[in-house]
Amino acid sequence: MTVLTTPRLVLREMRDDDLDDLAALLGDPGVMRYYPRPKTREEALEWIGHNRRRYRDDGFGLWVMHLRDGGAFAGDCGLTTQRVDGVDEVELGYHVTPGRQRAGLATEAAVACRDHARDVLGVERVIAIIHPDNVASQRVARKAGLTLEKRTRGYGAGELELLVFAAALRRSA
Repeated sequence: MTVLTTPRLVLREMRDDDLDDLAALLGDPGVMRYYPRPKTREEALEWIGHNRRRYRDDGFGLWVMHLRDGGAFAGDCGLTTQRVDGVDEVELGYHVTPGRQRAGLATEAAVACRDHARDVLGVERVIAIIHPDNVASQRVARKAGLTLEKRTRGYGAGELELLVFAAALRRSA
């Protein structure tokens, strides 16, 4: 099911037949360099299942991104509920395939997801949880209107230091 379109992208719900594309994306060491480790094919399948449960339970999740021109897989982007410092927040997340990075696709998708959160879902605030060394992701968050709010720790053994970018969302007039 298509959720969003932008000038260059179509975002739709994940399906089981997205496994090859998502396993390649989430298994790529460069894409996942700010995560504890790349994901296995089995973990990519779990990623699909987890997002499908999010669609059912929350009404949103990460969506697959395809180029409108030609339909090539470009990554994933969307919204997930994350617990940060004891509070449930709606996070804006994105991963772009290596060959399509630095083309503005993450920003285009992130802005569309932010607007969808505000205008369709009625979300009043979004965040982005970003590794301090991930300058490219910080740049996307800023272009989507989020600002650095705080530092926190989380995600697995070793408790990584993370940055939390945030934006209050106001409905368009």
